[in-house]
Amino acid sequence: MSKALEGVKILDFTHVQSGPTCTQLLAWFGADVIKVERPGAGDATRAQLQDVPDVDSLYFTMLNHNKRSITLDSKTAKGKDVLWRLVKECDVLVENFAPGALARMGLTWEKIHEANPRMILASVKGFGPGRYEDCKVYENVAQCAGGSASTTGFRDGIPMVTGAQIGDSGTGLHLALGIVTALFHRTVTGLGQKVDCAMQDSVLNLCRVKLRDQQRLDHGPLTEYSQFGEGIPFGDSTPRAGNDSGGGQPGRILKCKGWEHDPNAYLYFITQAAVWAPICDIIGEPDWKTDPGYATPKARLPHLNEIFTRIEAWTMKHDKFEAMDILNAYDIPCGPILSMKEIAADESLRKTGTIVEVEHPTRGTYLTVGNPIKLSASPSEVTRSPLLGEHTDEILRSVLKYTDAEVDEIANSGAVGRIEKIAAE
Repeated sequence: MSKALEGVKILDFTHVQSGPTCTQLLAWFGADVIKVERPGAGDATRAQLQDVPDVDSLYFTMLNHNKRSITLDSKTAKGKDVLWRLVKECDVLVENFAPGALARMGLTWEKIHEANPRMILASVKGFGPGRYEDCKVYENVAQCAGGSASTTGFRDGIPMVTGAQIGDSGTGLHLALGIVTALFHRTVTGLGQKVDCAMQDSVLNLCRVKLRDQQRLDHGPLTEYSQFGEGIPFGDSTPRAGNDSGGGQPGRILKCKGWEHDPNAYLYFITQAAVWAPICDIIGEPDWKTDPGYATPKARLPHLNEIFTRIEAWTMKHDKFEAMDILNAYDIPCGPILSMKEIAADESLRKTGTIVEVEHPTRGTYLTVGNPIKLSASPSEVTRSPLLGEHTDEILRSVLKYTDAEVDEIANSGAVGRIEKIAAE
């Protein structure tokens, strides 16, 4: 079966996480992603958080699967020639440089569009146009500026960032959708366009329910929040709500058997109205089904702390998987708090390709996340990340069609560093 994006060439000028997340996803779908790196150095994450000396870090390998690497010094005359040849040959240029960096390289949209009218220029920025547009942004900065941190954590605690990389990887996923949309649009117009994705905007998009709640505050208290049941007045902005459910159905994280020594012996439990009756029966409170103070969702709101305390007394008698089995038989929404160790060992995730083992020539076998998006007619496979400059010779010859003499001239100029010919695996 052919890959969904087979034939699409991506010129990858990205580094660290947001951009590489985008281009890796496109590579999983079959695009030929050509990662341009500095000779002798490469993507900074190759050396960041290294757990094995002189070996590409997991930070790099887990964000750069299915790509080819070419080293290129675009400050040299020959390097510039190779760069513009790549621009003319590729379909999409993706970058997440600091503001203004691309223009300083001479890669303005006007020059790119003139050289290749079909080229799509896709960029990750920290902020869109406005007072912060020239500011450099990292993951946690984006979470703070996009509304996530102010609404994460407990009411009486400081703002918190989440462990999910919604700023970097979240923006990369948004940008990938923008690129695919622009590619589709090009089939109609024949022309490329600019695709911009700001990290602040992406985080806000993922926090939209909190912007929803900000507007609801104008019409009264947020009754599904714990503080309503505790009689604590609301301020003028969406508060932090701990582990309350954000969907209007009250939910909490509750202790399970073994919580005293296992930091992940917990279960998320949602008191969905449709299954209130079996919940009451399971926890030993059958009278709550008809008691006017508990029988309806609205009546239960002032009693949520009492209700969840009683449910927790039941969950603490079972480990999280036992509780799941009992509750799922009645379609009661719940979910175990799974540690990364448990996820890594989950056989079902391995069977679906969500978790995969990859062989690397210097690292050996490592575990990584596979494509979370499954296409029935275009299956994805995960291949290892490239060594620095591994495909330089291959790209010069097969993609850019340089002759042997021209490749030698480019190599001798220092434009691509030392060309390594990696033995076939």
